Amino acid sequence: MIFPVRTTVGQERLVVDIITNKIKSDELQIYSLSVIPGLKGYILIEAEDELTVRHSITNTPHIKGQGIVKGAIKIDELDSLLEAKPLMKSIEEGAKVELISGPFKGEKARVLRVNTTKEEVTVELLEAAVKIPVTIKAENIRIIKE
Repeated sequence: MIFPVRTTVGQERLVVDIITNKIKSDELQIYSLSVIPGLKGYILIEAEDELTVRHSITNTPHIKGQGIVKGAIKIDELDSLLEAKPLMKSIEEGAKVELISGPFKGEKARVLRVNTTKEEVTVELLEAAVKIPVTIKAENIRIIKE
């Protein structure tokens, strides 16, 4: 079953990282954790039962209220949010992006070049003192809607 959990808006990835560490240390039966870009302030946890989810979010920072939104949801209710879109087709030169992993995680950048065959993008960090192009895998960026 999939359980939606309320979090502080903008802290969804941090909460997933914290819960991932709890899953490893406490050997919890949680099958997946999801941060859906169009679903701000919530993460989705797939687990066998609500008790396991409650154990995973207990004393976790950035969990709001009771944490779990009432009732589990079915996977078919999430179809519109989970629709697969080809990543490389959605990235355009000049797009504003956020780096979601690696040494520049959390930094904002602008796409300079897109290499669809290698699935890489060359970006320029927006807040860097010196503008140096950085080439990274496209899966390590998230497009920011302006």
